[in-house]
Amino acid sequence: LPGRLLALGGRALHRSAALLALAAVWETAPRAGLVDRVFLPPLSEVLTAWWALLTSGQLADHVGASLTRSLTGLALAVVTAIPLGLLIGWYRPLAELLSPLLEVFRNTAALALLPVFVLILGLGETSKIALVLYACSWPILLNTIAGVKGVDPLLVRSARSMGLNHLRLFQKVILPAAVPTIFTGVRLAGAYSILVLVAAEMVGAKAGLGYLVNYAQYNFAIPDMYAGIITISAIGLVVNQLLVAWERRFSTWRVDVTA
Repeated sequence: LPGRLLALGGRALHRSAALLALAAVWETAPRAGLVDRVFLPPLSEVLTAWWALLTSGQLADHVGASLTRSLTGLALAVVTAIPLGLLIGWYRPLAELLSPLLEVFRNTAALALLPVFVLILGLGETSKIALVLYACSWPILLNTIAGVKGVDPLLVRSARSMGLNHLRLFQKVILPAAVPTIFTGVRLAGAYSILVLVAAEMVGAKAGLGYLVNYAQYNFAIPDMYAGIITISAIGLVVNQLLVAWERRFSTWRVDVTA
């Protein structure tokens, strides 16, 4: 047991070495006068401001507002983009019909359409969720299409030779082979759901992490601003790790060949 604990501790230290080095530089550089501590306070002051926001309940309110919008948009994107991507990837006539439209919208940045969403849907929750839905749909849709098209044709022919119908072929061959690529898109969408939402919350929002960062910057509450940024990064990390765990759950058949 002691040896196992030492091994786990060494592994955790190895994985967190870069973060610990960043924290040390962040703490010492402002105190040593290498950077202006007015604009980059020491990490300890930022953590103190983060704790004050947490204990006052403000941070929980902002995190709750952001997560509700982000997860709603992401869930809607998963529900709509994956089935559509499976159809486009499998049926060539549909892919040829929609390909020009996909090329136009995939190259249109979500934030460039923010004024359009606000103009049509207003400044409320609907426009923010719709923007997250739009931003998250493309990585999921495009990766799903790529995953279906990347299935080994030999596997498909072998399954058909054994008499599998289209439904069983999707269930037993196409979906298992496409799952890793689909989850890559979902993980990208998880990051987009937070980044795009934070930018959207800086326009016309009264709650959310983007509003917190923007409000703190305007009021020159710099530690609060960095506390909001750290919270955004932490949420993104947690969301990514959850998606990685779900990917492993749905692709248990894969063999990890990395050393």
